[in-house]
Amino acid sequence: MIPVSTDAGNQTGVLEFLLLGLTEDPELQPLLFGLFLSMYLVSVLGNLLIILAVSSDSHLHTSMYFFLSHLSFSDICFNSTIVLKMLVNIQRASRAITYAGCITQMCLYLVFLYLDHFLLTVMAYDRFVANCHPLHYTIMMNPQLCGLLALGSWSLSVLVALLHSLMVLHLSFCTHTETPHFFCELTEVVKAACSDALSNYIVLYAVTGLLGVPLLTGILFSYSKIISSILKMSSAEGRYKAFSTCGSHLTVISLFYGTGLGVYLSSAFSPSSSKGAVASVMYTVVTPMLNPFIYSLRNRDMKGALRKFVSIRSFFPL
Repeated sequence: MIPVSTDAGNQTGVLEFLLLGLTEDPELQPLLFGLFLSMYLVSVLGNLLIILAVSSDSHLHTSMYFFLSHLSFSDICFNSTIVLKMLVNIQRASRAITYAGCITQMCLYLVFLYLDHFLLTVMAYDRFVANCHPLHYTIMMNPQLCGLLALGSWSLSVLVALLHSLMVLHLSFCTHTETPHFFCELTEVVKAACSDALSNYIVLYAVTGLLGVPLLTGILFSYSKIISSILKMSSAEGRYKAFSTCGSHLTVISLFYGTGLGVYLSSAFSPSSSKGAVASVMYTVVTPMLNPFIYSLRNRDMKGALRKFVSIRSFFPL
């Protein structure tokens, strides 16, 4: 149950949040259902193919593709956490989500959101070692270190998500709680609280400062060194190969952080919460869908592995 508060000493219970979604127009619901179902299926299929290609091709059993498979799995879960409930609500013509369901969705969404941040940072470090210290790459990025980095990324993501979720559990909510979003996004849920949420905002900004800023700084530092190292190469073929292996990851990073920044700016400067919900579609649905295309189209090794995997299973004629 959602704790309901009319004042500090009077609490009863209410059962659900109402997710207002992208639009309340009933004529647009079938279009939204078809659009989001299509994007979800493309995202799941594309990321699943990445995972299967990496696991089946021995040439891709390196640290770069090890982290890429984790990123693809995270994107599948990230997309599923948000889109599946949205599709169910559209199909049932319902906007309701239970309190337990909302907290669960918010927690899972945060786990995979933070996991994407950590994995993209680790992958930037991997490319930094590969381009700036190529002779020591296999020693520095050994399987033990890769396993520890992956485990650390998962562990920190779960801990931070649990911290935010436990903080929300201490809030009280009024009856007929409406959220101008299509999923239980942390800041929108906190805004909907009737009780004082100052501590929640303090934790949110503290986590952003302690984790978000250093992670983004690490990515920018890694790629500044990588680009400097590539430009110093005398061979045009070497520069092209280096750019081809780093270009896909840099594109994904730009898309991920660019759309996230767009959502933040739209919510900060626009009085309409619905515009923030529309902007959120970019990083919650569109970005996980585009990642497999970016990695497969801009990476020759990945294209070869996907061709081989598809050919062996005779999905498509070559």
